[in-house]
Amino acid sequence: MQWRSIVVGLLVLRVLLNCAVWLVFGLGPSWGFDFPIKFTFNLHKIQLLQDGDRATVKTNAWLQHMYDNRNPQAKTCSKISGNSPKKSYLSFFQEGRDDYDRKYSSFPDALKVKMRGMARDMFYFGYDNYMKFAFPEDELNPIACEGRGPDVLNPSNININDVLGNYSLTLIDALDTLLVLGNVTEFHRAVKLVIDTVSFDKDSTVQVFEANIRILGSLISAHILLTDPRHPFGDIALKDYDNELLHLAHDLAVRLLPAFENTSTGIPYPRVNLKRGVPPDSINETCTAGAGSLLVEFGILSRLIGDSTFEWVARRAVKALWNLRSNETGLLGNVVNIQTGQWVGKQSGLGAGMDSFYEYLLKSYILFGEKEDYRMFSAVYESIQSHLRRGREACNEGDGDPPLYVNVNMFNGQIMNTWIDSLQAFFPGLQVLNGDVENAICLHAFYYAIWKRFGALPERYNWQLQAPDVLFYPLRPELVESTYLLYQLFDEDNPLHKSESKYIFTTEGHVVPIDQRFREKSWEDQFPCEEPNKEPPANISNCERIPEERRYGLPLKSIYMRQIDHMVGLS
Repeated sequence: MQWRSIVVGLLVLRVLLNCAVWLVFGLGPSWGFDFPIKFTFNLHKIQLLQDGDRATVKTNAWLQHMYDNRNPQAKTCSKISGNSPKKSYLSFFQEGRDDYDRKYSSFPDALKVKMRGMARDMFYFGYDNYMKFAFPEDELNPIACEGRGPDVLNPSNININDVLGNYSLTLIDALDTLLVLGNVTEFHRAVKLVIDTVSFDKDSTVQVFEANIRILGSLISAHILLTDPRHPFGDIALKDYDNELLHLAHDLAVRLLPAFENTSTGIPYPRVNLKRGVPPDSINETCTAGAGSLLVEFGILSRLIGDSTFEWVARRAVKALWNLRSNETGLLGNVVNIQTGQWVGKQSGLGAGMDSFYEYLLKSYILFGEKEDYRMFSAVYESIQSHLRRGREACNEGDGDPPLYVNVNMFNGQIMNTWIDSLQAFFPGLQVLNGDVENAICLHAFYYAIWKRFGALPERYNWQLQAPDVLFYPLRPELVESTYLLYQLFDEDNPLHKSESKYIFTTEGHVVPIDQRFREKSWEDQFPCEEPNKEPPANISNCERIPEERRYGLPLKSIYMRQIDHMVGLS
């Protein structure tokens, strides 16, 4: 026991010494982190950023505001001149080269083949063990090596119950992955298992967002790939397939519709019971990403079956959130009350609670070609650059710190905290899709440097302390997707790359082709009340809308009940 006391004492001593250095010299502790992008500010400087006038905070250097306060004559932005040496993003990796750099700084064909095999082996390790030990439950508990479904004994355990709905989640989620890996035999077997065993007539309360991106998105993706007449993945036709996956997707979407009822803003409830609708004790608060990231899956479903209901409710939610943005900054918060339209969470950032809202504005435009989607994306992208971005004006040249996107107050743009989360690593990929490749490369290098240091992205990383705030990594794929979208050299012969079709990934990574039929619709636009060049009202409930009876001939709830009746054979 004595050695433990000695170790603890040494650790405490180190912390005290770091604190002393911090307090005496005004320097943040490095914690032994040899980070290739140097951050030179401290908490005193951050306080100045938070307390000062926003007009002087809007510079292109994180530290500039401190110098503005000290010397009014020294108000100079980070300059880019002919004399400024250009510093390539590659220099981020040149300091302290190690085995990690030497191994992966180039990607020869032999290494590609080896790592493709490793990726395939990792997938089958998870998939095969799920099928062996867990199916038909939702997922495999790796500790007990047994299946796991909803936590029926503790309904408040939303970490489990938001995702697991007692509908073989892992099997459905893996359908299109099997096809991408070229395993047509197992893909066919999995499709048949889903058709024969999965039902959504369950007494399960699930999160609308999670059910949409994981289940609805995968069913739609698998159906589209299975029925593609061009057969980009080879002859994968399934004998006697009669659109059953599409019918299942429709069934699930109908069961999610009650979340959109009885909200004065049009923003959906966060959770719904698949059998009974919105629970009576449901909260009136939801996050921006959860409510605003339904349009891709709901929109594709509407255009596949010719029913505008699903796309309409998803678009109404996006419009409602959009109309609640700040008039000063153009930013949105991260948590909103669906009845009052008041922002409960005023933090605006790129990570949890907001990420896929931005993502789906752009991806919806790419899929559906609706100019309004891109207008909204362009406007919020400009607001992000104006209020969230810190660092020098140019990514790879000039003075000042490399770019970083921080969390700010949506109403005034002031920094709210000094951490970023791993979900933000999706943003370089989104910048690639938007054509802002130079900034994507630079921001990707920032996340790569953190990954390199820890072997994974911490759930939260404190850029002030240069250390993790939350010390776990729940296997998030955001950085992987950004890496793929930037470099795409990993598997050149895959049909995803060689097909005449172009593909896009949903936020859950499901494969969807960019198809002309998704740019066609059999109904008229549903939002005639908003003029495109006018500033939207503060709340869409103030906008005179066409009554639901005139849109569809009967109220939304009646549509929902009629569709349910039709599916169970009552009409």
